[in-house]
Amino acid sequence: MSTPLGIPGVRQTEIPAREHVKFYQVGSYAVGNRLAEEGLRSVQSDPNRWNTLTSGHRACQGCGEALGARYALDSAAAASDGDLVAVNATGCLEVFSTPYPESAWTVPWLHSLFGNAPAVAAGAAAGLRAKGKSTRVIAQGGDGGTVDIGMGTLSGMFERNDDVLYICYDNQAYMNTGVQRSGATPPTARTATTQPVGPKPGNRFGQGKDMARIAMAHEIPYVATASVADLRDLEFKVTKAMSMHGARYIHVLVPCPLGWGSASNLTVTLARLATQTGLFPIFEAEGGEITSVMKIRRPAPVEEYLKPQRRFAHLFKGGGEPEVIARLQAIADRNIRRYGLIDEDQLDDDVLARVLAAPEDPEGRYEAILHAASETKQAQAQARTRNAATENPSDREDQ
Repeated sequence: MSTPLGIPGVRQTEIPAREHVKFYQVGSYAVGNRLAEEGLRSVQSDPNRWNTLTSGHRACQGCGEALGARYALDSAAAASDGDLVAVNATGCLEVFSTPYPESAWTVPWLHSLFGNAPAVAAGAAAGLRAKGKSTRVIAQGGDGGTVDIGMGTLSGMFERNDDVLYICYDNQAYMNTGVQRSGATPPTARTATTQPVGPKPGNRFGQGKDMARIAMAHEIPYVATASVADLRDLEFKVTKAMSMHGARYIHVLVPCPLGWGSASNLTVTLARLATQTGLFPIFEAEGGEITSVMKIRRPAPVEEYLKPQRRFAHLFKGGGEPEVIARLQAIADRNIRRYGLIDEDQLDDDVLARVLAAPEDPEGRYEAILHAASETKQAQAQARTRNAATENPSDREDQ
């Protein structure tokens, strides 16, 4: 079947046998993970895993950054046989993992300032190389220390092609200092420093800072986006980046229950919805060119992603803000068209069946796909309601 929205020559993500890996197979010691073939198991299921970020840190319940950092650094340690140094920017990860005089890290770990982690990491890599050592260096920080305060030093690291892997854990605001707006905060999201009331509350609409594309513009060896909704994908990309040399960049979406105003048990769900709506595209690039994208199997309207978050609650109060939501949907639609995120061959059968009669033009076809996905979810909800209503009352009493 044709894929009118696909990018010619760009293949799907390279994870081996991705279609055979289910989400329940990636948890630590999960039964499904142990039943998977050895090559498909998450490194977190290995009882001998590195545990680079151990228990006892002070992260909030449901913290996406702690989850992402644990998987990323464990994968890096496995890829380098533990011969690595981690450099941290100031931020949540640094604060909750190293309350003086304690540390939750089991690898050599450095912290200097908010915005100089890329420069410190570049210096560490140069010093180790001068000593004749092959120790790998990883720098990590949040979106504030990456796209704002650390932008200059990060661009310099890219321009020099320093042998450093930089990982940005993006929770879309300065969460450590009180949920202030950053250059990665999405439009209309409320923070401590955005318009609280008035005709247009929340963050303004604008280009923002698409850090992954900025990194691609430097034409460094490797750029990727990832999410805590697919931890196997994150592990794969970190492992792949560790097999390369030169400047590398991975941008990871890590929901923050505190700053997003979401339930702590929805961290992974929201990360998944961000990708299913198209608001956070998942892709890889090498030398400035996209090499693979993660397709969306079940597209979702942006409302499903926005509603569980209190930072977007003002969009649904009273009569709601349909025009503003439509603008956010337009951003998601542009991402889907730009990266070719919808592949009809990978759509769920019940969604695909509704799409077959859709118009042939790409934009019209996408609208039909999105509508079909929404209809399918409504039909499934109605079916569950009918099933519950037709349960035998005597059976319930026996239970």
